[in-house]
Amino acid sequence: MKISDLKAEQLEHASNMLKAIAHPVRIAILSHLEDGKKLTVTQIYELLNIEQSTTSHHLGILKDKGVLLSQREGKNTYYYLKHSSLFSIINCVSKVTMEGF
Repeated sequence: MKISDLKAEQLEHASNMLKAIAHPVRIAILSHLEDGKKLTVTQIYELLNIEQSTTSHHLGILKDKGVLLSQREGKNTYYYLKHSSLFSIINCVSKVTMEGF
């Protein structure tokens, strides 16, 4: 499928997802969710060494824009990529930034 084949609402949705991803903390969050991993808020903020409230804020944005899904299990809510193919965007960005330095 080519970009020119996409409808306006599909392009808008893709644009919103990319805007949501385009933040250093959110990219870091996504990097920990590769290969189908599911992590809690606590696990994520401990991995990134940031505040719980900051983590929750960024997870909310990613979920709202259709990048992440969540699943409640007992007292914990696990976050994971809605589409595993989204991780290829992160890989692409990583490769491009490494080439520039």
